[in-house]
Formats: sequence, structure tokens, C-alpha cells
Amino acid sequence: MPGRVVFSAARSLATGFADHSREAQLNRRSAQAGPSAGAERASDAELVARTLAGSEAAFAELVDRYNDLLCRHAQRMLGRADDADDVVQSAWIKAFRRLRQCRDPERFGAWVFRIAANACKDALKAERREVVPMDAVGELRSTDADPEDGALRAEQRRLIRAALDRLPPDQREAFLLKHVEGWSYEEMADRLDAGVSAMKMRVHRAREELQRLLMEVPR
Repeated sequence: MPGRVVFSAARSLATGFADHSREAQLNRRSAQAGPSAGAERASDAELVARTLAGSEAAFAELVDRYNDLLCRHAQRMLGRADDADDVVQSAWIKAFRRLRQCRDPERFGAWVFRIAANACKDALKAERREVVPMDAVGELRSTDADPEDGALRAEQRRLIRAALDRLPPDQREAFLLKHVEGWSYEEMADRLDAGVSAMKMRVHRAREELQRLLMEVPR
């Protein structure tokens, strides 16, 4: 059934990308294991205040804290690592220039995520392209013992990626955050500065559209 394909593929995407986020977390923990491991972690608000006072190191720490999240989201939205890197870099530049406009520095992460998410949607609207991101597909290694079953799952992942690329940016974003990142509707609403009901509606419409697109695939 198309609905099952949508959600099994979403779980496969989450598994594939989880390896990269775990590796990044391990790298950060290793870096923190030195002499400064006992130092108290500065809050986002403190780092924002230091940045506004002229500290480049403070802003670099903010980048290190949230860059993995932004890059992961941008690559899923845009499909190509190079495009994602460009968008995220532009988002950080915009965040730095507009830092004084961040009304709640304690929620800097949500603020900068919205900047990057909007940049992704702007990039999609500008390019109007339909791309199957094969570079990302190659990273999703199946652990199935049955080669035929593994081939089937790989084909399902390819189809779901192609269908995701055809969704409107708002729906694609909502589906990825819910079913790949595993965020709650409350987390989505907080990061995207929208209502919970709006998030539920976007996810619902994304599911319906994905099922429709998958029904069009010749059997």
C-alpha cells in the first residue's frame, strides 16, 4: 500500500541520516573531553550577548552548536550537499547581520533554524527544479540479509525521494521534520514559529500528496 511505502521509507531515511548525526555528536563529545570538560556550558543568550559585544569566538560556538541541524535539514530539503552548504552559509551570514533582531536570545536555535528553513524554501522557489538526490540515496545502506528485499527497499527509498522533491516546500519541510527528524508537532511549531494545528495540517496534506504521487508510479 502507498501509505506503508511512505512511512517505511521515512524510517529508512531517518536511519541513514542518524549515522551522520551520531558521528557529529561523538566528535563534539571528544572535543569537550579535554581540560575544559568541567567548564559550564554557556547559554545561547550569553553567547549572543558576547557576539554583540564583539566576540567572534562566541558566534563560532553558536555555529558549532547548530550547524549540523541546519545542514541536515537543508540537504533533505534541497537534495544536493553543495546547494545545502551554500544556503546554510548564507543563513549564518544573515543571522550574524541581523543578530540584534533576535528578540529572545535564549531561543536562538529556533530563530536561526527559521532563517535557514526560509532560505531553503526560497531556493526551491527560485530554481523550480525536480531532482532525485542520488548522492544522498547512496548513503542509505540497507542492512537486510535478503538481497532482493534490500533491492526493493532501495527502490522504495528512491521513489519516496522523487515524490518528496515534487511536494510544495512547506509540505516537504513538515513531512521531513515529523517523519524523518522525529520532531513532535509542538517542536515543529516552536522552531517554525507556527501553530500546532498548522503543522498537523501540513503533515496531513504532505501524506495525502505523497500517496497520490506514489499511486501514479507504474506497477
